[in-house]
Amino acid sequence: MANSKFEYVKEFETDDRLPPSNWIVVRIDGCHFHHFVLKETSQFYQRRASKILSLTVSYFTAVYVMKWKEFFPHKDLKRPPFFDGRVVCYPRAKIIRDYLSWRQVDSGHINNQYNTCFWMLVKSGKTEREAQEMLKGMLSKDKNELLFQQFGANYDKLPAMFRKGSCVYRDKVEETVKFDLTGNPVKRIRKKVVLGHFDIVGPNFWREHPEILEED
Repeated sequence: MANSKFEYVKEFETDDRLPPSNWIVVRIDGCHFHHFVLKETSQFYQRRASKILSLTVSYFTAVYVMKWKEFFPHKDLKRPPFFDGRVVCYPRAKIIRDYLSWRQVDSGHINNQYNTCFWMLVKSGKTEREAQEMLKGMLSKDKNELLFQQFGANYDKLPAMFRKGSCVYRDKVEETVKFDLTGNPVKRIRKKVVLGHFDIVGPNFWREHPEILEED
């Protein structure tokens, strides 16, 4: 017999704690994929999958609605957005690195290159079906050639945000916190949120930012 409403509800909750020493990826499905990565040492919501997923999706949905007018000032949000998601565990840092690299290529570069070609063709007078047929089975280098030859567009010079997507992470940076009596800067290592459009495919990004995959 439960002694309180809290204990009564808790009896119906499943123990879905994720295994320790695993990286946690919250994948949110929408018109594009969004990923939130928690380190293997994270104790966020006691590593309970249902709680992590519920909170992350709810927060993402709320921010999506609040930021709508900022990005689309002349368009109304016709209906409340709906996002689904799931939680996936990865046991090693190299696997999470390879996964994120693959997602950047698949959902970033490949999808955007296709969409760029598709809408260029539609704007030039092709029907959507005709554009789809033209692009069916076309290789990446051929899409680049199509953009350059027919529309004078160099895909590699498009803004990095469209080719690579956005990445937000916490990095250790050296900052000046004050000056001593002689005027020399006093610096400390602090964690800072970094937003950018980086190429995370290959070893260079990870070599330059090893702190991302290090344990806290």
